[in-house]
Amino acid sequence: MARRNFLRTAGLAGAAIAFAGCSGTTTELTAPVRSGSPTGAVVGPNGAITLDFSSDIDVLNYAYALEQLEAAFYVTAASNAAFTSIFAANEQRVLLDIRDHEVAHRDFFGAALGTAKIPNLTPAFGAISFADRTSVLQTARTFEDLGVSAYNGAARFLTDAGYLGLAGKIVSVEARHAAAIRDLLNTRSGDFAPNAFDAGNTPQFVLAAADPFIVESITVINA
Repeated sequence: MARRNFLRTAGLAGAAIAFAGCSGTTTELTAPVRSGSPTGAVVGPNGAITLDFSSDIDVLNYAYALEQLEAAFYVTAASNAAFTSIFAANEQRVLLDIRDHEVAHRDFFGAALGTAKIPNLTPAFGAISFADRTSVLQTARTFEDLGVSAYNGAARFLTDAGYLGLAGKIVSVEARHAAAIRDLLNTRSGDFAPNAFDAGNTPQFVLAAADPFIVESITVINA
């Protein structure tokens, strides 16, 4: 079996089952009961967002922001007129699976956070050529690697074991995405997992890397 097909079967298509919880058919990813009295994000008059990592809710809002970015990217890529010409049919299936996962992540966080969620973010994708295969895949690799490192780096700020378990279920899927994208860029190579341990980057590092792709400014305190 070709690696891209294996990744799709074992990692991508299968992962969708876990997210059935978003529609209420399973409790696999039911949001944990909130503990304490979270303050929620502060949104300034200019749309600038401040997340306080002393609150588990704002750590989840951080994840929600990144899932918004990833979902918007894949939705934009898949809806581009060039999508079906620059990607082979099996590649399209992989990217559409990833799109659906990211949309599920985004929607799950939005529903779980409820009134404590940050506003919808405005993507800034002007520097990405969605008609160019390499541009799309290299950007996808950047986003997926960034997402994995963001979850790994933020996990230590979570105090609720339920939230930590939720993050683990999502980051494992994000890591499969990263491997699948690397396989599309460099098929049958060792690039799918270049290191034995993934990085865990600080929120400051992650947000600085994501900043060119988001109109709104996001700042984290107490991290």
